[in-house]
Amino acid sequence: MQRQNWLITGVSTGLGRAFAQAALAAGHTVVGTVRSEEDLRAFEGLEPGYARGRILDVTDDHAVSDVITEVERGVGPLDVVIANAGYGLEGTFEETPLAEVRRQFEINVFGAVATLQAALPHMRRRRRGHLMAVTSMGGLMAVPGMSAYCGSKFALEGILEALGKEVAQFGIHVTAIEPGSFRTDWAGRSMTRAARTIDDYDELFDPIREARQKASGNQLGNPAKAGEAVVRIASVDQPPAHLLLGSDALRLVTTARTAVDEDIRAWEKLSRTTDFDEGAQL
Repeated sequence: MQRQNWLITGVSTGLGRAFAQAALAAGHTVVGTVRSEEDLRAFEGLEPGYARGRILDVTDDHAVSDVITEVERGVGPLDVVIANAGYGLEGTFEETPLAEVRRQFEINVFGAVATLQAALPHMRRRRRGHLMAVTSMGGLMAVPGMSAYCGSKFALEGILEALGKEVAQFGIHVTAIEPGSFRTDWAGRSMTRAARTIDDYDELFDPIREARQKASGNQLGNPAKAGEAVVRIASVDQPPAHLLLGSDALRLVTTARTAVDEDIRAWEKLSRTTDFDEGAQL
């Protein structure tokens, strides 16, 4: 396998760390972004000389652009960029403060967009590269109590799908990585939880929150295997636009998409009634 230069945001823990470790094990150089000097030292200790840490807040657009530019000049042309930094926000729609919803989108959507936009001009000039972002199975299906999180991931899915169609002409690939439930801290200490304030949601939501907390640390997904899967698609000529990770993601997304298809079929006749008799077809 040809050596590549990777940049991955959010490599301190979780899937970001797993992706970085797998890429390092495959012989690639990985620039990983973290939020503290301690995390930077720990990351660079994984593979001295090949693991290169950078401190970065992905919500700082100028800093994101500066880091990408510096890495391109100092480390080398980036072959793979993964916008991974993000977090989960749990809470029913009505109970989640708007400020928390905005923060969720600021990091999960705009942080990813800033990262990919900063890397794209370099790849476009070279007519090659692979842009990826970690969405979630929650970007293709939704569950109660995760409206802000799923909304942010649905938004990112749409951006990535359109982006992929725009840059295919330049030899640039775009992949949405859609993990299911993995054995990381995502559902534990890393998750932000909106305060419960409305009793009407107790019967629905309390069991969901309790089950998620109990499952934390015993999830089905293996982060190391997720890392290997991502490294694999970075080495093929025609990588997928969507990469589901985990059997739970396959099951839940398939069920959700089937439900959408059933709605489309059931209401197809009504959908057709809104056309003019003549008009332009897209």
